[in-house]
This record gives sequence, structure tokens and C-alpha cells, in this order.
Amino acid sequence: MLRLKELAILESRAMLGRLPDGKLLINTINAHSYNTAQNDRLFAEALTKGDVLIPDGVSIVKACRRIKAKSQPVERIAGWDLFSFEMDKLERRSAEQIENDKDASRLKVMFMGSSQKVLDLIEKRMAVEYPHLDVATYSPPYKPEFSVEDNDAIIRAINDANPDLLWIGMTAPKQEKWTYSHWNELKIHCHVGTIGAVFDFFAGTVDRAPAWWQDHGLEWLYRLLKEPRRMWRRYIIGNVKFVWNIFTIG
Repeated sequence: MLRLKELAILESRAMLGRLPDGKLLINTINAHSYNTAQNDRLFAEALTKGDVLIPDGVSIVKACRRIKAKSQPVERIAGWDLFSFEMDKLERRSAEQIENDKDASRLKVMFMGSSQKVLDLIEKRMAVEYPHLDVATYSPPYKPEFSVEDNDAIIRAINDANPDLLWIGMTAPKQEKWTYSHWNELKIHCHVGTIGAVFDFFAGTVDRAPAWWQDHGLEWLYRLLKEPRRMWRRYIIGNVKFVWNIFTIG
């Protein structure tokens, strides 16, 4: 069982700049993942024992204040905020490295997850927006559970690529549980973020809410209006369930 009041949650975007270098597992938490973790022991453990947990939802920020939680985030930090910060930082590092040494190799970012179509679109956009970075991708089989062979292939692909930044995108809770379960098998030394929806946002296959909706904490409502048949359970029933869980579990 996951208790919001006991979690160590990053409190502001400014703190992203203070994260240490090296191998670091960064997860996000929102109302949906909080609800899901109440009935998923491994998911709850992955969120609790990861290195960094960011509040990807206004509901999480407000709930932490309401129940006087251990952490008091002052703002929502969306998965996109994490992505933009880490990518811009790596792009600057790579550009400076190349400028100082013309023979230096470009730093590398890897995207593991999603379909090959989405990954191809990501590579095209990367070439324009992050021209000083190399890109590696891997599209895992689309199935509820991976076989031992599947897992071995994914781990081998990541270790062979040896990226300077790794994004995992297989939707929650699958991406968090997979990364946590295989953490010790990943022989890499970089930040690793689980940001499933951002893959589609960056590829352009799913539109992110306009700035006004984001600024007013209504990105969830925008997604509900865009995809009501797919999202109504998550946001209508889920939001009610979140409030209930907060006041009964904490």
C-alpha cells in the first residue's frame, strides 16, 4: 500500500538542477498512479524505492498540503518538464564537448519503448531540436508480459547502447515495474526516466494540452475531452477514488 504522506517527492522544478550525476531512477506520480499502486505491491515498491519521485499532477501537490505530508511540493512537475530539462542539459553538454574537442563523440540519449513508428518520428524531431545528440531506440514486443528472452534482449540493447540519458516509455505501471525489477541488470551510469506519455507528445502522435490548460491544472480535463471513451474511467471515477484514498489511506 502506498501512503502519499510518507513519500519523498521533489518539491520544485528548481530541484531538478540539483540532482546528482550518475545512475538515477526518476519516476512520476499522479492521481492515477497513486490509485493503481494501492492494489499493486510491486508498483508501490517501485515508486517508493526509486531515487527521485516527481509530482506530475496538481492533485498530488494539493493533497500533500492537505494531509501535511512529509514532502510539500510547491508546483506540479510534469513528465514533459523533466524531459525538457534533461534533454536541454544533455544537448548543452554535448555541444560544449564537441566545441572543445572536434574529435569528441556526441553524447547519446536512448528511447526504449513505444512502437517503431513513434520512435522513427522521435528520431526525426531529435535531428532538428537536439542536433548535438546521438539517438538510440528500441521498440519492445507489444504484450502484457515479457518473456525471459524479451527481457534479456531489452537489457542487452540498453547496455550495448550505453546511453548518457535513458527514457523508458511503456505506460504506467508497466514501465516503472520493469525498470525497477531490472535496475541492477542495467550496466549504465546515467539518469533514467519513466515517461510513457512524453514519447507520444514529442513524436507528435498525441497532442498535449495547450499552455492555458496546463497552467490552470486542467491538462487532465483536456485529455478527457479529447478522448472521453478511453479516459472517463481514469479521470471521473479515478479522481473520486483518489480523494477517497487520500482521506482513508493518506
